[in-house]
Amino acid sequence: MELIFLGTGAGIPSKQRNVSAVALTLLQELNSIWLFDCGEATQHQILHTTIKPRKINKIFITHMHGDHILGLPGLLSSRSFQGGTSPLTIYGPPNIKQYVETSLKMSQTHLTYPLSIVEIKEGKLFSEDTFTVYCKKLTHGIPSYGFRIVEKDKPGELLVDRLKNIGISPGPIYQQIKDNEMVTTEDGKTLYRKDFIGPNKPGRVVSILGDTRETEQNKSFVENANVLVHEATFRHDQKKLAYEYFHSTTTEAATLAKEANVGKLVLTHISSRYQESDIPQLLKEAQDIFTHTMIAKDFSTVKIT
Repeated sequence: MELIFLGTGAGIPSKQRNVSAVALTLLQELNSIWLFDCGEATQHQILHTTIKPRKINKIFITHMHGDHILGLPGLLSSRSFQGGTSPLTIYGPPNIKQYVETSLKMSQTHLTYPLSIVEIKEGKLFSEDTFTVYCKKLTHGIPSYGFRIVEKDKPGELLVDRLKNIGISPGPIYQQIKDNEMVTTEDGKTLYRKDFIGPNKPGRVVSILGDTRETEQNKSFVENANVLVHEATFRHDQKKLAYEYFHSTTTEAATLAKEANVGKLVLTHISSRYQESDIPQLLKEAQDIFTHTMIAKDFSTVKIT
């Protein structure tokens, strides 16, 4: 489970940063990849990674601003040319369905795979065997959403020493105990799984927010996330400007991370007004409040542990 940042800039691309897109790789968990936003040239960015577009089976769009959606028609089309046949679902705000269908129709693009488009509302988006995804409406100039991806708890470890102490030697019986609530051995012993399995391992949590201001209201939504991905369009001394443009500053994002007890904060959506020489100062502003902060660059990777 890993995040790959494909675009970390805001508004327009720069020489250092493309516009918004981040991939959540779930190859070990689901053999798939989920994409969050798809700014212009996202498919070009993918070419510089090991990501295979046919592995992308879910795309989450935070909001309808161009720097978050203009790469979507091209990626959908290329997925067909690159051998994609498995279903793909797009989750996004109102008008995402019209945007995608109109783009494909007017360009006469014919997909080789089933495409579903879900216009989202606040609350639980879906729950599957391994993950549950929630979304929350944020404060922005147009409807903008954040996503909380919650991995379900995993069964605890088999307590091998406890089994050996009662004379159960390693073998196929161990797997049977893990897979069944009750097992009867060849000599007639009845074993209950609950007696030989340790505590469940808590699932991982990732929160990825779209463009937003007034971060305090998002505290409960991102609370205790292992990783929080948050925009930091402006530096600390431009708080008024950030508010006027419905964005956040470095220190506002860091304060949220601290108050919400997240494990790691990853800042993205950095304004093109800042040069690479400005990044250390932006990082310091955030780290002075929340130590476990990094500023993502294009192609940064973050493992979710």
